[in-house]
Amino acid sequence: MIANERQYKISKKELEKFESAYAAALASAPDPGVHRRLHQAMQEGLASQIDDLRSQIKRYEALRAGDVRGTVLTSIVALLPALIEARIAAGLTQLALSQLLGVAEQQVQRWEATGYAGVSVEKVQAIADAVGLSVREEVSYTVSA
Repeated sequence: MIANERQYKISKKELEKFESAYAAALASAPDPGVHRRLHQAMQEGLASQIDDLRSQIKRYEALRAGDVRGTVLTSIVALLPALIEARIAAGLTQLALSQLLGVAEQQVQRWEATGYAGVSVEKVQAIADAVGLSVREEVSYTVSA
C-alpha cells in the first residue's frame, strides 16, 4: 500500500523499471543455459509486479483525488489500513495528521509502517475522528448450540 507522496514517486519509478525489464524480457530469447520455462517464469513475475504496482498507484491516485468514499471491511484488522486510506482521501499528509493528534510526524510514520500494530483502541478512535473515518460495521456472533 502506498501511504505517502514519497512512496508514490518511488512506486512510479519502480513501475517504469519493471516495464522496461518486462519489455526487454519479451523481446529477447532466454540466455544460453537458462531453460525457457525459467525465462517464462521471469516474464510472468515481472508482469505480476507491474500489475501490483499499477493497482497500488491507481488506488493511491483515486484516494488522493477524492474518488474513493469508503471501503467494505471484512474484519476488524481491515480497519487499520482503512485509516491510512482515509487520511489520504481526506487530503491529509502524515505531518498534518500528526499535528491534529499532537504527536510527532515520525510517530504517525511508525504507526502506518506497522499497520497501527500495538496502537490502543482509544488512539485508533482519535485517528479515525481526525481523518473523518466512520464505521458502520455489522457485528455477527457465532452461537454454539
